[in-house]
Amino acid sequence: MQTLTSADIRKRLLQLYQQLLEAIRGDRLVAQALKDRPLQADKIALLATGKAAASMAQGAKQALGERLVQTQVITKTDHCGMLEKETGITCIEAGHPLPDQRSLEAGQGLLDWLSRLSADVSLLVLTSGGTSALVECLPATTSLEDLVRLNQWLLGSGLDIQAVNRIRQSVSCIKGGGLLARVPAGMRLAHLILSDVPDDDPAVIGSGLFVPGDGMSEQEAARLPDWIQSLQRAAAPCREWPENTVRLHSQIIGSNRLACQQLADLAAETGLEVHLHAEPLAGDAGLQGQRLAGYLQQRAAGGLHIWGGETTVVLPENPGRGGRNQHLALAAAQQLAGSVDMTLLAAGTDGSDGPTSDAGALVDGATVRRGEEQGFDVQRALQQRDAGSFLEAAGDLIDTGATGTNVMDIVLAYKA
Repeated sequence: MQTLTSADIRKRLLQLYQQLLEAIRGDRLVAQALKDRPLQADKIALLATGKAAASMAQGAKQALGERLVQTQVITKTDHCGMLEKETGITCIEAGHPLPDQRSLEAGQGLLDWLSRLSADVSLLVLTSGGTSALVECLPATTSLEDLVRLNQWLLGSGLDIQAVNRIRQSVSCIKGGGLLARVPAGMRLAHLILSDVPDDDPAVIGSGLFVPGDGMSEQEAARLPDWIQSLQRAAAPCREWPENTVRLHSQIIGSNRLACQQLADLAAETGLEVHLHAEPLAGDAGLQGQRLAGYLQQRAAGGLHIWGGETTVVLPENPGRGGRNQHLALAAAQQLAGSVDMTLLAAGTDGSDGPTSDAGALVDGATVRRGEEQGFDVQRALQQRDAGSFLEAAGDLIDTGATGTNVMDIVLAYKA
């Protein structure tokens, strides 16, 4: 096994994370998928939604060229990049993680766009995580304020993404397969997806704009606050869609499982001893951070350990700065305090962690000391969900900007 200094380890973990982001960019994965399974149509309409929409659209343009005749790209603020300048494709930005007025305008604009599609085109849909907040159509009696309140509640609820998106679908006029009914009968439709959910279910990713899901059970709905049940009742009439004959083929072109394997391969090429953990990370981020730190201290073999998945955080009424990866990392750092042989990186593949612009954090046995020297208290930061402030003071935040991909979260840990 290689002997690495603490600085070497931190640099190596960051390099591996950045190499992975480059390898799983949406444009690369879309272009490769269209090369492997070419579309036969001469005229193709493109719809791309989500945090990786602009990058995925670039991949489609590379593969399809002038065959793209109509386009609609909807993504998060500051995620359009150079799409319009490089391809001529117009890019629409909307709110995330909280929807805003632009999200409603994007939803109505999308319905109008679908209604204008030419009968002689095929439709290529590119979906990535983030779509749920970026595109929405509501019943007339549901306001934007209602929608924002709902999403604020969901973000702080601690529910997993499957439950969150079932609730989102239940109050929407288009989610859970609603847009499939708006596609002209007989039109060919291909669907390429970057998965940001644990089981890669197309009905959950982006709340399934084109993919009907199972919906909520009566028992599940009954456990929700009365005001959310009221929103669900208001949406029921607009969710009675006509039967659609469009045949939809959904293909997962990128996922957390595939990303973890790719990361393991990249690490092995550098000579590191690699331990890939198959069980996805889930549940409370703080508890997972403690668990991973304990595993590293007590049972883990030396080398690089890789986990993937997505944890959750229950937020207090007035949370501080941070996201689930920052919270996990700080909880791990608290337990690793004083150690000299363990380093951990926790970050989102989309470049953002919760409502912050930071992707996550890279912590070690000196993280707590560095933060406390700047006047911060680690336990208080964890309790107030203010891990980001502590980690900024410690110099341990990771900032990548928009990455052009979104396949959940990655945790890397090195034990000497």
